[in-house]
Amino acid sequence: MTAAALSLPLPRAAAPLILLRAARFAPWAAPAPRRRLLPGPPTAGEPPPSVLPPASKLADPPVLGAPEPPLPFRAAEAEILRDIEPVVQLIKGILHSDRYADGECLYPKDEDIVVEKLLAFHPRAQDKIGCGLDAIMVDRHPEFRKSRCLFVVRTDGVWIDFSYQKCLRAYIREKYPSHAERFIREHFKRT
Repeated sequence: MTAAALSLPLPRAAAPLILLRAARFAPWAAPAPRRRLLPGPPTAGEPPPSVLPPASKLADPPVLGAPEPPLPFRAAEAEILRDIEPVVQLIKGILHSDRYADGECLYPKDEDIVVEKLLAFHPRAQDKIGCGLDAIMVDRHPEFRKSRCLFVVRTDGVWIDFSYQKCLRAYIREKYPSHAERFIREHFKRT
């Protein structure tokens, strides 16, 4: 690797992988074996013949700035969980504690997080917001009275429920497309 390539800023966890990939996919960087001119077993001073495939069959060298290959599922799963955990904990605190009473609007700080991290990813966000967003409210679901849920309170006074799980699923599908369906299947009750 060149000095310029080594000076590029890399995520901390990616550095060992880059070196491993470089060694695996850059066999031309290894010292060239000496070739024998005569057939027969190698002599004591010569290494055994090369077991590398012909140069035409070697993998292309890695390209700097190229997208990384997808992580194995368990590593991606851990990354997704770290990413969504703060929002999930906030929503659980809002819905399952006495922090907010039924019919109460969220505090501005909580509302900003819900709008930016959840509602923005709802598959039908524009329909939910309609003429404009006035507030986010917590209340009992009109059909399932034992369940508390979040509602968009629109500027025309209409309020409509939205599923935070639908928002999370859409977020995961957008940000982690190669692992989203498996993650959702394993971590969400309904699809």
